[in-house]
Amino acid sequence: MGNMDMEMAQGKLGRVVALRLKPGTDVLLGLEEACKRSGINNGVILSAIGSLDSPHFCDVVELPTKAGYGYGEVLHLTGPIELTNASGIICHDDEGNTNLHVHMTLTDRHGNAHGGHLVEGTKVLLTVDVIIAEIEGVVMGRKFDEELEVPLFAPRQA
Repeated sequence: MGNMDMEMAQGKLGRVVALRLKPGTDVLLGLEEACKRSGINNGVILSAIGSLDSPHFCDVVELPTKAGYGYGEVLHLTGPIELTNASGIICHDDEGNTNLHVHMTLTDRHGNAHGGHLVEGTKVLLTVDVIIAEIEGVVMGRKFDEELEVPLFAPRQA
C-alpha cells in the first residue's frame, strides 16, 4: 500500500459565517479580517465564488530546496476573471496568528481555466461570496517542518 504516515485529528463543524466581499477589497486580506472579526482560527473555507479584477496567484514548481518543491513566482491574469471556486483551511501558528491557505479556480473571458494559491493583490471586481465554517475539536495548526524546510499544516486533537 505504500507509505501511510499522516497527522490527523477529528472534530465537527461549528459556527458558519457567510460574507460578501465588496468591489476593490483584497480577497486574502478580506478573508483574514472576516476570520479575525468572527474569532475563527480553526476552520475551513467551504465555498467562495464571484468575480475578480486581475487576480494574483502562484503555483507549485520545482525548487532547489530540501523539499524539492514550493510556490513559484506570482502570476497574474489581466481583466475581469470569474472565480468559479475557492476553498482553503484557516489555521494558526503557535503564537495564535491566523494563517490562511487558500486555493482558487478561475476562468477568463474565453473560458480558459486557471488556478493556484491565492496571494495578496487579488481584488474583488463585483462580489466574492464566501461561506466559512469553524471546526471544533481540532487545533488547526501550521508550523515549520524541519525535515522539508517549509511551513505545513499540522492538525492535532484539541
